Amino acid sequence: MALALLVAALLPGFAIGGPAHAKSKVVFKVAMLGEGVDSLNPFLGFQSPSYEMWGLTYDYLVGYSMTDMSPQPDLATKWTTSPDGLTWTFTVRTGVKFSDGVPLTAADVAFTYNRVLAKGSVEGTNWLSYLQGVKSVTAPNATTVVMKLSKPIATLPLLPIPIVPEHIWKNVSESQMKNYAAAPTGGKPVVGEGPFRLVSGSADGSTFTFVANPSYWAGTPHVDEVIFQFYKNDDSAIQALLKGEVDFVEGITALEVKKLQSDPGVTAHNGNSPGFDEIAFNTGSVSNSAGTKKIGNPNPAVLDPKFRHALGYALNLPQLIQKVYQGAGQPGTTIIPPTYSKWHWEPPAGQKMTFDLTKAGQLLDAAGYKLNSSGQRLEKDGQTVINLRLAARSDSPTSLNTMSYFQHWLADLGIKSQVSTYSSSQLTNEIYKGNFDAFQWGWYVEPDPDSMLSYLTCAQRQHSSDSFYCNPAYDKLYNGQHVSTDPTQRVAQVKKMQQILYQDSPYLVTAYSSTSEAVRSDKFACFVPQPNPGGVWLEQYGIYNYIHIKPASEAGNCDQAEAGGLTGAVKATSGGTSTSKAPFLIGAGVVVVILLGLGGVTMRRRKTTLEDRE
Repeated sequence: MALALLVAALLPGFAIGGPAHAKSKVVFKVAMLGEGVDSLNPFLGFQSPSYEMWGLTYDYLVGYSMTDMSPQPDLATKWTTSPDGLTWTFTVRTGVKFSDGVPLTAADVAFTYNRVLAKGSVEGTNWLSYLQGVKSVTAPNATTVVMKLSKPIATLPLLPIPIVPEHIWKNVSESQMKNYAAAPTGGKPVVGEGPFRLVSGSADGSTFTFVANPSYWAGTPHVDEVIFQFYKNDDSAIQALLKGEVDFVEGITALEVKKLQSDPGVTAHNGNSPGFDEIAFNTGSVSNSAGTKKIGNPNPAVLDPKFRHALGYALNLPQLIQKVYQGAGQPGTTIIPPTYSKWHWEPPAGQKMTFDLTKAGQLLDAAGYKLNSSGQRLEKDGQTVINLRLAARSDSPTSLNTMSYFQHWLADLGIKSQVSTYSSSQLTNEIYKGNFDAFQWGWYVEPDPDSMLSYLTCAQRQHSSDSFYCNPAYDKLYNGQHVSTDPTQRVAQVKKMQQILYQDSPYLVTAYSSTSEAVRSDKFACFVPQPNPGGVWLEQYGIYNYIHIKPASEAGNCDQAEAGGLTGAVKATSGGTSTSKAPFLIGAGVVVVILLGLGGVTMRRRKTTLEDRE
């Protein structure tokens, strides 16, 4: 569930039974790839693993369904809106307690949202886009939250903001928030209302241990502990899987999935993931959202939409899918994946960028970027040779390989370029200093596209935007769809925005990649894909599988998922890989390790700002 925005999608009808307590402790270990968790504070982090940790620790007012990720009850059992759309009333579930025994009430929800709404707050960095247009949030009683709006908000009731306990966080001042770790201290676990309690681990650490929350409102999970362990690469993670040191691995390659499928004790697949990878350009780095203070040193060519768009014809996306993604994905077009068919705009044949170096060269010539007698592409001044700086992430083979291919295709156009490698955190810093021309990364996209679309608005420069893109026509459409109460009109506006981005090309979307996963199904079973069917098993919007998976010996036919109308649950298997060579033992109980990471695919980002990194 490193996808990052983790929202509890559990419905009352899916409430699980009591704990699967046997004589031995049941431990679900999670091994991740990459750099780690950038922050356990839900108001600061932006990397996918951080969202994973928050999802186990905290709950959300509204969750997502397992079928199509539409809004479903979570802490709120129901909600209503006034005829003018300016008042929303949420009924908060009774009987919910934080892990320290303090009851959760509507006041905790209002407190969390008001911290986000506070002008200039750190809390608003990650979450303000969901409350844009909210005038006030109040809790008139323990079970009611009332939200007053200045304008309708089309994304409501979507509110994927972790609800924090007021009695803990009220002691964190705004000046302290930027450095508040929200990690276990003095042997005490982090206080939250989610299904697990974080008892050990810190940002940028390698191991995180969660224990089941016995007072979780939906029932105790079937595992007693979840442990996340970070690995350096997918090879070591897979070896750990085969040795029995871990029981779940995500982020491996399609070829590795194919090989693992031959092991009777392992179930592996390539699940549809709602995200995209892209090559992003520096469209004009500035130090403020108003765009009045330029920073960095982008090559003048990448500031030109015509130049960027021409390079779209220099990308052989089918080859990238086969060589880099090993066939597990499809060529990309726009920032809203086709998984969300309602919102996705697919360029018509006459507008779609396809691999055509001749056309790319013609477009560059027409835009004023001509070749000299030596076959070198020149800037518009007709004298300076274009030389681009391409940034790739050292912890992502996908990033490294994509930029290597891109460099080769640029050379075919007479464009010089150099590929530099950075860790993810290093690249983040370079991006927000404006010291790049192009880089490779990716995003997860929420079921409602508003948040993803907001990252490309002018106001998000030096906040969530990493390309510094600014187009007033795009902003006007964004503001319109954000308050639209006409579903048909809003869909049209969202598709028009994608069309503008496609033409301006701040991003060249390279792939809609699958998520490759494998589980030791001889140990654990009943993983259900999201979206259902065909989706991913763990990197989900919600924590359904963390609380519904069972030891293989207790799984049966996973009839609980089927009773809920869900299909494709991973069934228990027998035999398979031996665990006798495991280099260490984890207690006397059953142990599962989940590996989420950057091996064959890519770690996708969440929101961040330069201020967060200082």
